[in-house]
Amino acid sequence: MPKVHWKGSALLSPVPPALVTCARGDETNIITIAWTGIVNSQPPKTYISVRPTRHSYEMIRQTREFAVHLTPASLIRAADWCGVHTGAKVNKFERCRLTPEPASVISVPLIAECPLALECRVTDILPLGSHDMFLADIVAVDADESLLDGEGKLRMERADLAAYAHGDYYSLGRRLGKFGFSVAKKKAGRPKS
Repeated sequence: MPKVHWKGSALLSPVPPALVTCARGDETNIITIAWTGIVNSQPPKTYISVRPTRHSYEMIRQTREFAVHLTPASLIRAADWCGVHTGAKVNKFERCRLTPEPASVISVPLIAECPLALECRVTDILPLGSHDMFLADIVAVDADESLLDGEGKLRMERADLAAYAHGDYYSLGRRLGKFGFSVAKKKAGRPKS
């Protein structure tokens, strides 16, 4: 199939519409971030990229802490709203009826309604152009017990996570396989497919 060629752009999709919380003293805020991901396994590291003009930017720069929440489909309206309004003028927790709860390690509140959160401490701030990247250690992970099966294994499909792709939000669909399934050996006694 022939391809159309465009100049380079930020088109990698899907990405998470992550709800990121930050705090400075008694002031809290929520910012929606799509530019985030995992950059290292050991130590576990993540990043968020934030425009320096955003209200949350100075809060994170000064305190060097934030929490990344994986957004369930049920909270996509709140994620969108938090992404288009500034915390300088409104309390996003109150406006979106989200419940702040204490984190286990950092001084930033978590969002009780989000089933998964990564507590983060900034190690580096990298100016990149339109955004600055906050590179951070993941110092704790908070997961709702409802996401665990009887053996304590995390069942991500229970979180009903949302995704963002080129201006649209999606609910993640069906499971297609698990890591390594393409090379896994067939169990003895099972018919070949």
